[in-house]
Parts: sequence; structure tokens; C-alpha cells
Amino acid sequence: MSKILLVDDSPTEIHQFKAMLELMGHEVITVGDGRDGVKMAIAEHPDVVLMDIVMPDMNGFQTTR
Repeated sequence: MSKILLVDDSPTEIHQFKAMLELMGHEVITVGDGRDGVKMAIAEHPDVVLMDIVMPDMNGFQTTR
């Protein structure tokens, strides 16, 4: 299936989304902030990025840019 990068600062959200996506057969990579999200996107070339908008330091809009 797809390689999905999940960027979220909430451990609860990461746990829930990761469990659901893995049950569907996807490979899920998780990071807890925008800066790590950028690094991981460059390193892993995911098929899809699921991005939280409200995060400290770099919000989802800044990270996506």
C-alpha cells in the first residue's frame, strides 16, 4: 500500500491515526513536529503527508511550504 507520513504533536492523535492506517495495510511514519516532518519527507519520500495545522514552533502551514 502507501507510505504515509503523519506529522502531529499529539501522541493521542498519532496513536489513533497510526493504528487505523496500519490496519488498512499502510506503512506509517510518524514525527511530532514540523521541522522533523520536513526532514522525514525529504528522507522517506512518502506517498501522502497528513499534517496537523496547530503545532508549536513550525505550524502545519509553515511546514507544508
